[in-house]
Parts: sequence; structure tokens; C-alpha cells
Amino acid sequence: MKILRSFAPVVTPESRVLVLGTMPGVMSLEKQQYYGFPHNAFWRIMASLTGYGDVPEDYARRLDMLRRGGIALWDVCRSCRREGSLDSRICDEEPNDIAGLLADHPAIRAIAFNGGPAHRLFKKHIGLQAVGEGRAVLVLPSTSPANASWSYERKLAAWGELKHWL
Repeated sequence: MKILRSFAPVVTPESRVLVLGTMPGVMSLEKQQYYGFPHNAFWRIMASLTGYGDVPEDYARRLDMLRRGGIALWDVCRSCRREGSLDSRICDEEPNDIAGLLADHPAIRAIAFNGGPAHRLFKKHIGLQAVGEGRAVLVLPSTSPANASWSYERKLAAWGELKHWL
């Protein structure tokens, strides 16, 4: 298995919420785009939360939607090995410097984990103390289609918690 590498963070000085995934999936890595698999609900949910309605077709506009909405985006893993796209297959992971990102962006008031695996990897490699005082920690249902026990409507309702921080 080859080493996979995540993307640079999407963040501005005005970001208020940091969404953390685990590691981009196969299609996302091929496209070099966060949440590049078309059946992942992430972009639909973000468009709804930021008031955009329709998801922009252009990836640069999707990132702009996040920036304008106060949402930062990154992954817990800087690198790992994994066959396929399932989080359960991640091994030999190395974390991103999320503590450094949070120190450099004090306006971030909440950390939202896109699924339990991202939260577990964060606790294992970084630790919740890195979140700092006064920041909320939210473990939200994965937006992945592999999380089929949650309908889109249930995912959207759960992710609506972010509105308190945006």
C-alpha cells in the first residue's frame, strides 16, 4: 500500500467552525478535492447551512462558500496507508498539526468531526486538550454514503448544530 497524503486546510482568519474528516477517499484524492465522491452529502449539507441552497458546481466556488460561511476544513490525518476509502482501513497514520492551526486561528469556536472515526483518530494522535478552553467539540454523523443508517434528512438535522457557531 502506498502512502496517501491529505490536502492543505481550507481556513481564513474569520473561520468559526473547523470541520475535520479522517483522510480523503479514493475519488477525492484522484480529483484533488475534498469530498469529491458525488454521493457524499457533505457539500449539500454545507450549502444548506451556509444558505447557498444549490451546491456550486465549481470546486473553487464550493471552497469559497465554506470560507464565506465561516467554515474551515481539514483532515485529522496528514498521511496514512489505506486500501479503498473506508476509514476502518486506515493504518500507519500521521496527524496534521491541528493544534497549530487552532493556535493560529483563535476565531474558531467549535470543532466538528465528520463521523466517529475522525474523532477517535484525533483523540489517539492529538488529544482533546489541543482543542483548548471554550471551544465546543461536536461528533456528527458521517456524511459518507457508507453511513447508510442515517438518511440525508437526519444527517442535515444533526449537522444543523453548527448553526449555533456560525
